[in-house]
Amino acid sequence: MIGQRLEIRQGQGLVITPQLQQAIKLLQLSNLELEEFVEAELERNPLLQRDEPEGAEADAPEKAADPVADQEMSFGEGVGQDSVAAMDAGSDDVYGDAAPGERTSDRLTDEAQPGLSDWSSAGKGGVVFEGDGERPDAHEPTLWEHLQAQASSAGLSPADHGIALTLIDATDEGGYLRGELAEFADRLGVDLARIEAVLAVCHGFEPTGVMARSVPECLKLQLIERNRFDPAMAALLDNLDLLARRDMAGLKKVCGVDAEDLNEMIAELKGLTPRPGAGFGGEPAQTVVPDVHVRPDPAGGWRVELNADTLPRLLIDKRYHGLVQAGARSETEKTFVAECAAQASWLVKSLDQRAKTILKVASEIVRQQDAFLAFGVEFLRPLNLKTVADAIGMHESTVSRVTSNKYVSTPRGVFELKFFFTAAIQSTDGAASHSAEAVRHKIKTMIDGESLGGDILSDDRIVEILKETGIDIARRTVAKYREALRIPSSVERRRMVRGACQA
Repeated sequence: MIGQRLEIRQGQGLVITPQLQQAIKLLQLSNLELEEFVEAELERNPLLQRDEPEGAEADAPEKAADPVADQEMSFGEGVGQDSVAAMDAGSDDVYGDAAPGERTSDRLTDEAQPGLSDWSSAGKGGVVFEGDGERPDAHEPTLWEHLQAQASSAGLSPADHGIALTLIDATDEGGYLRGELAEFADRLGVDLARIEAVLAVCHGFEPTGVMARSVPECLKLQLIERNRFDPAMAALLDNLDLLARRDMAGLKKVCGVDAEDLNEMIAELKGLTPRPGAGFGGEPAQTVVPDVHVRPDPAGGWRVELNADTLPRLLIDKRYHGLVQAGARSETEKTFVAECAAQASWLVKSLDQRAKTILKVASEIVRQQDAFLAFGVEFLRPLNLKTVADAIGMHESTVSRVTSNKYVSTPRGVFELKFFFTAAIQSTDGAASHSAEAVRHKIKTMIDGESLGGDILSDDRIVEILKETGIDIARRTVAKYREALRIPSSVERRRMVRGACQA
């Protein structure tokens, strides 16, 4: 029988409120996105105003939150710890036992909580789209995102991956690498030869010619890919100034070709792309403003400070609040004033908590990676979100939000906080983790020694050998590292050995 009936169920669960949604969203906003959001809130809420120290008077509005930049922080104390615990809730705890039909933004709309923005449909930048449900076009990857994705799959060691990310950050919108390699080597604490080796790998990225240091080098990379680079073409690239002056006689002489060959070479150059990065749209290049500064401490160690220039300083105008509250006559006016006051108070507290959380996470990352700051990229430690989250008593999702689109200025340059998270291979005996690069080197050494013993090692056998040496690794990881090293499978290697023997 099919019928209807009413049931009463009792359960526990954390229902995410619009205020909590706002606090969580503020964590992952970059300083530029945060500035846009604060500007919008200043226009919407008449009780909010910026802190202007220059014009401060004796009867200035009461300050709602103290800046946390440029001072030592004591975490786990003071007001706002309840909001910290709430904001650090894991994604799997948000709805608890709520029924599937209840897991919507029905209870989070402005009708349910007047005066509060509905963040349930907010995008990455915290912008709520209104209207008839239309959304902007999907985000197109920028040149830098495209290059970073290729660097992540290039099979580089953690140190070399860090070098590649630094070079990518120094690439302009046209696809050219700006900066001297010797300067990068000095800043990262590695040899110039290592920088050149990583750059050679990056020159294999798409689009061809990207990260070249000059127009001739960019065209050279494209010609090499087409197998059209020869001594005559090299001479032509070395004398592009003669081509610009249309000095054909001089070009024929330096290239050692006749007029017909020269015309064909020039036609080939016209078919190349002098600006390989021009095909990527996306967001325009913007100067990176660090959220955190790391400086050597005279007493030893490192001093971690928030960049005060990126922290919005908001005040609640208590005097104006009293005036409009006293002048409110209707219930609608009184409700509006109360909602503005509550939203302003929560926003100021959320901004203050955001700053404290960023400083807390950044301080732990600096503590974990102090060897990198002291000695260079070769000393990057294996680090993941869980390690940092456990150390500071937060959820991994909170650490992930904090490190998204946040930058730190160090004596070795400006880096995204995610730069400091590198892969690690666990040890079977509980000892220190092994770096991924060291494991890759062991795999390559074992396979290189196959020809001596005549026994071809399968991926499963390599896993067994590594576990015997204390390295806990999965078979799929061995296969991934082997493919990154461009080493054929054991079946293909056996075929190659048989072919060599028959020959």
